[in-house]
Amino acid sequence: MSDLFASAGLEEGAPRPLADRLRPQKLSEVVGQGHLTDPDGTLGRMLSAGHLSSLIFWGPPGTGKTTTARLLAEDTDLYFEQISAVFSGVADLRKCFDAAKERRRTGKGTLLFVDEIHRFNRSQQDGFLPYVEDGTIVLVGATTENPSFELNAALLSRMQVLTLNRLDNNAMEELLTRAEELEGKKLPVTDDARAMLYNMADGDGRYLLNLAEILLGLKFDEELDGNALLQVLQKRAPVYDKDREGHYNLISALHKSLRGSDTDAALYWTARMLAGGEEPLYILRRLVRFAVEDIGLADPQAIVQANAAKEMYEFLGSPEGDIAIAQLVIYLGTAPKSNAVYKAEKASKRRAKETGSLNPPMHILNAPTKMMKDMGYGKGYEYDHDAKDGFSGQDYFPEGLEREEYYRPAERGFEREIAKRLDYWNKLRAEKN
Repeated sequence: MSDLFASAGLEEGAPRPLADRLRPQKLSEVVGQGHLTDPDGTLGRMLSAGHLSSLIFWGPPGTGKTTTARLLAEDTDLYFEQISAVFSGVADLRKCFDAAKERRRTGKGTLLFVDEIHRFNRSQQDGFLPYVEDGTIVLVGATTENPSFELNAALLSRMQVLTLNRLDNNAMEELLTRAEELEGKKLPVTDDARAMLYNMADGDGRYLLNLAEILLGLKFDEELDGNALLQVLQKRAPVYDKDREGHYNLISALHKSLRGSDTDAALYWTARMLAGGEEPLYILRRLVRFAVEDIGLADPQAIVQANAAKEMYEFLGSPEGDIAIAQLVIYLGTAPKSNAVYKAEKASKRRAKETGSLNPPMHILNAPTKMMKDMGYGKGYEYDHDAKDGFSGQDYFPEGLEREEYYRPAERGFEREIAKRLDYWNKLRAEKN
């Protein structure tokens, strides 16, 4: 333990944060990650087999990535070396590799833990490959970002990705109980305020213990309820990076909730994005797209409502304009759904590319000159307004290309009426031809 103090620049016995004093001393004490740390979990099986492969720990902050790596090194008798990709460069990596080589000559292996490994560029990531392959190091990288997007395929192929879960309420309650036992006193909060601590921590165990340390270090005349707790502690902004995976996960959750007509879930994901600082106009742009992609002509008013909400928000801004976003989410969530327009657009584009530059049939070409008229431009064209039923039934596809059907309306919403019209015209066309 003295090495731990020294690496942190502390003398043994010096004041230490609660989160550090509660740091697990064995793998079974890591909370919330039983799918990895239990005897039948991934890491449990590795340890029982006596073989530890190189790993990527992927998970949100405060879920025990660093602690788990340190305990793995202890359980496998490997020297624990820790660096951060934020503060380290090529020279630092070279020192780590050289030191690991020297240890290997004496029979001591090295577990190199790289925090924020996704911060290393592609060439720096490639630098790990020979040392992982020849066993000089067991590499354990930690990242909060999706490894498939942020890490080299070559490096990923040599490592196993393990997902650490966001701490649930049971895991956070276990942390608070341990903190109370260590300090010998209960948190001065009501049950409702205690539950509010979970929400404020947002799945981050380290942040939860920091909040608990503040509360345990203060004196109060009575237990704090929710309102009093918020006055004592700063509310934490939700974890949400607008440039990274969380951004795409939440907009995907919103889009799919709307597609599934789960209006309440869609309102929740919208609120999560706004609370995380997402640009409201980005959300509105996606909602405008949804109006045509997933509703289309099942409710032609959807695009009108979407554009109206966008204009209202641009006029009012936040917070007054936020209600326009909520109203639009409710309208889109409760509207009949159809992707028939979206599919028709894709199918017609694909067919246009396949058929190249086929000319329109002569009978629908204009003949502005006598020469063109003599050549047959416009010959045989029937003016639909003069035809019986206002429908001539002529073919407007290119010559040599059979009629094709791209738009197939759903039996939902206004598209039911459109389907009736198309059926009627198809019947007339069949009678005329």
